[in-house]
Amino acid sequence: QTQVVESGGGLVQPGGSLRLSCVASGSIWSINAMGWYRQAPGKERELVAQITSGGNTNYADSVKGRFTISRDNAKNMVYLQMNSLKPEDTAVYYCYADIRPTQWVARDYWGQGTQVTVSS
Repeated sequence: QTQVVESGGGLVQPGGSLRLSCVASGSIWSINAMGWYRQAPGKERELVAQITSGGNTNYADSVKGRFTISRDNAKNMVYLQMNSLKPEDTAVYYCYADIRPTQWVARDYWGQGTQVTVSS
């Protein structure tokens, strides 16, 4: 069974840092893009950052210069380093991965979400 699992959320003060991790496991023939979305209470889920298998990245304007996405293709992992955190970064963060469990099938797999709370 193919799955994606996040870790690393928590409570941090404004200006602090957190690092989220996400690992894909199970039946994996290849992984294309991986990334992070977030959803705050009462708001729609929004893209935070994504990275292709070749290392090309894309960020939401609200996190540019503060967040860095990276991945380890050998370990099927993606990371989100979050610096200079603000209260408005508070949300549930979801990892996703565009995975081919076999060479004939491709779909997005989502993690269960990890809570990030920025508060003093």
